[in-house]
Amino acid sequence: MPANCMRRWILAGVALGISAYAAAAAQTLDLVAQKGTIRIGYINDEAPFSSKKKDGSPTGYAVDLCGKIADAVGRKVTNLKRDYVETTLADGFNAVKDGRVDLLCGALTINLARRQSVDFSQPIFLTGASALLRKDSPDYLMMLFLDKRPTLASSKQAPATSTIGVRSDTTTGATLREALGSDVPKTRIADFATHQDGLAALEGHKIDAYFADRALLFDLASRARNPSALAIGNRLFTHEPYGIALKQDDSAFRLLVDQTLTDVYQSDDFPKLLTTYFGDEGPILRREIMMQSIPQ
Repeated sequence: MPANCMRRWILAGVALGISAYAAAAAQTLDLVAQKGTIRIGYINDEAPFSSKKKDGSPTGYAVDLCGKIADAVGRKVTNLKRDYVETTLADGFNAVKDGRVDLLCGALTINLARRQSVDFSQPIFLTGASALLRKDSPDYLMMLFLDKRPTLASSKQAPATSTIGVRSDTTTGATLREALGSDVPKTRIADFATHQDGLAALEGHKIDAYFADRALLFDLASRARNPSALAIGNRLFTHEPYGIALKQDDSAFRLLVDQTLTDVYQSDDFPKLLTTYFGDEGPILRREIMMQSIPQ
């Protein structure tokens, strides 16, 4: 092949490669403007962060923050529509990666493993993993999660095998296995599709504790048949910063997301939002979030 032809083939290949890369790396704001719609993914069964109302519409702290981001996008894209897409924790990150949703809202822990496929906003919440127990759960579990030493009157022999439940496809399962270690009596770990399934198993004495992020456990306990029969662990086994997931390699969109969140955190409405979903914990939570937030 003549040198000139070879050069043209090489240049054509480079141009095609650049074009394909540009298409693959299309900016979120451009795609949203083309479609006139922002797609907000949310995970049900993660109240008070994301769940469904009786009428089928999404609600929750993370959903509201995603709504604030949609408001900011709407100031750049006229007549913007919102499409709320229910997804699962297992498929949600793939939905972001594949471009099926533009934002993913829920109780989403930011970690390096997940950042291999998606990006995250600045933290929207800080919590840690602990356990929900029955007050008649084995003493060694009460000691593990509550640092509660049994009295002689209440002391009971540990069962040969206990079971602790976790939500499947979360980061907490591996953490729980590390927390139990080799010194804890033989303990089985059971996976559940939803937190509500785990609560039902705990109340039905099918498991002895349910392990999840403490912020989720408060809401879960409030939905129990008899909340007074349950106890929430006060020992945290992880540091769990939550964020909103978005597509990788889109600095413009992430900047808009983070700017919007900082504006919300500094607004007079933010304490009201926290109180709506977290009650009296709101002021403490605001201080923690502000300490981790990105300043203007």
